Amino acid sequence: MYYTVYMPSISARIPDDDESELESVVELLGEDKSTVIRRALEEGLTTLRRRNAIERYQSGDVSVHEAARLAGVSLAEWSEIAREHNLTTQLSPEDVEADADAAREL
Repeated sequence: MYYTVYMPSISARIPDDDESELESVVELLGEDKSTVIRRALEEGLTTLRRRNAIERYQSGDVSVHEAARLAGVSLAEWSEIAREHNLTTQLSPEDVEADADAAREL
């Protein structure tokens, strides 16, 4: 039995320079244009999520648990990201308790 995977279709206008870069990467990877665009979008969205989480964590807007959730990673993965970026923030006792509660739920 075969199943069809539904994927929504989108269209976007891109500058000529990006089109040239896309063609270059398509050739480099030896994959079709749609696959390369999907991979680039996935990797780009991951990067944007992590960058936002890093900025919000460092500014003290979010706790460790919330930063991990925003980044779409586990607490262990977030700890590695925080270490790699030398992230520090001032957490309130409430934030520490909330993070401890979240860790206990795992």
